Amino acid sequence: MMTTAILTDQRYAAHTYPGHVERAERLFAIEKALDASELRDDLLVIAPRAARPAELTAIHAPTFLQSIERFGTHGGGSLDPDTYMNEASWEAATWSAGAALRAVEAVMGGECQNAFALARPPGHHATANQAMGFCLLNNIAIAARYALDQFGLERVAIVDYDVHHGNGTQDIFYYEPRVLFCSTHAWPCYPGTGPATDMGAGAGSGTTLNVPLPLGVGDKGYIQVFERVIVPALRHWQPQLIFVSAGYDAHWSDPIGPMVLSVAGYAQLTRMLYDSAAELCAGRLILVLEGGYNLEALGACVVAALRVLLGRDPGKDPLGVITAPAPDVSGIIAQLLSRHPLFLSAHRSTAEA
Repeated sequence: MMTTAILTDQRYAAHTYPGHVERAERLFAIEKALDASELRDDLLVIAPRAARPAELTAIHAPTFLQSIERFGTHGGGSLDPDTYMNEASWEAATWSAGAALRAVEAVMGGECQNAFALARPPGHHATANQAMGFCLLNNIAIAARYALDQFGLERVAIVDYDVHHGNGTQDIFYYEPRVLFCSTHAWPCYPGTGPATDMGAGAGSGTTLNVPLPLGVGDKGYIQVFERVIVPALRHWQPQLIFVSAGYDAHWSDPIGPMVLSVAGYAQLTRMLYDSAAELCAGRLILVLEGGYNLEALGACVVAALRVLLGRDPGKDPLGVITAPAPDVSGIIAQLLSRHPLFLSAHRSTAEA
């Protein structure tokens, strides 16, 4: 039987700011949707822990960590126009990273098949030495490094389907040969990073795969990209563990995202990653919450994802689809297939065989 774990903690609610889109109500909405779904009895609830200092410094500069801890514990305020801290934010951030770490321990230790860290603040914009874009610590990068270092893995993959480019994750692993980072994101959009020409460098050359998409892409375009680019890239990479930066701000109702994915579309992307994990790494799959700011859509997307993780049908889409002209994504697909080292090496291997 498929065992799916969720990890969350009440400490996350203390990091909040009235009127900000990234606020405590996001997790309350998920809890409400979970209660209505009747899935709770089928899910394994695992308590997170705080990330340890050495786990944080494996990714983040010690001076940066000291400065934001001090900033938060002295009352907080605005780190930049988008990113805030209060006196509880540092603890929430260390426990948010800790949820992703504990998910790695649970999946790699056989406690569960897959897991969803329902944690906040989110993380994928945070670089080694800067908090930005609502993110304080890079939860998924901390967890991926931990999986490599503590469990002896040689290759992990991170797929980021948040509407915004995971610039922090890319920066952290740009020279890392053991981490494949794949991002689908609206282009142009915050933070203005993630062109298709960024492919990694040095020992990490070919380990970054960006799919910048025109504004207004919906289910059809995203599914095409996953079928033709993301899943083949994973197949070529052969990861031993797959992480997902699970941002739901590409939903059509999101107040800040310019894409038109539906709940059903998101569920299909998750199903493709679930199937890839089953094929490539014994089902080991970890989702880590990132964006998603329409509360109803966020709750519905998380519930649909959890049904997929349990090996079930995602259920009826409660919000439906939006009818809009679909931008053509064939150009970016063709560009990546013809120029990215992952696909060029795959073509060479096929030709040699």
